[in-house]
Amino acid sequence: MKSYRASISINASPEKIWKILSDASGYPAWDLSMDHIDGRLALGETVTFFTKLSAQSFPVKVTAFEPGKKMVLTGGLPLGLFKSERTHTLTPSKDGGTNFHTEEIFSGLLLPLFGKNIPDLTANFEGFVAALKKQVEK
Repeated sequence: MKSYRASISINASPEKIWKILSDASGYPAWDLSMDHIDGRLALGETVTFFTKLSAQSFPVKVTAFEPGKKMVLTGGLPLGLFKSERTHTLTPSKDGGTNFHTEEIFSGLLLPLFGKNIPDLTANFEGFVAALKKQVEK
């Protein structure tokens, strides 16, 4: 298993953050690594991410969608040979803000083969949560 994660405190309600996080067409305005997203972020939908970091597109299925709480995006190969699962979690904080956490876990029988081609995404994850915070709090 290989994973990357980042967390941040955002001075806004989970609902305000969710509005931005679930708007696929709005990502390029605040996520500097995102070129565009094809599709709609909703339970059961397939969306394709086109990033500025790779010439490859990344189709994923929205496998959990709990407004204001949690979104899970799952991709990979059939039969679980290679799987990626990104989870966004929003938790209200005692000060009226929200703790936002994102994590992506890579797994599967072919992880040893594909895993060595996955670059260190730590800076990308930290940049994503910082950009989301900036967009929400502006």
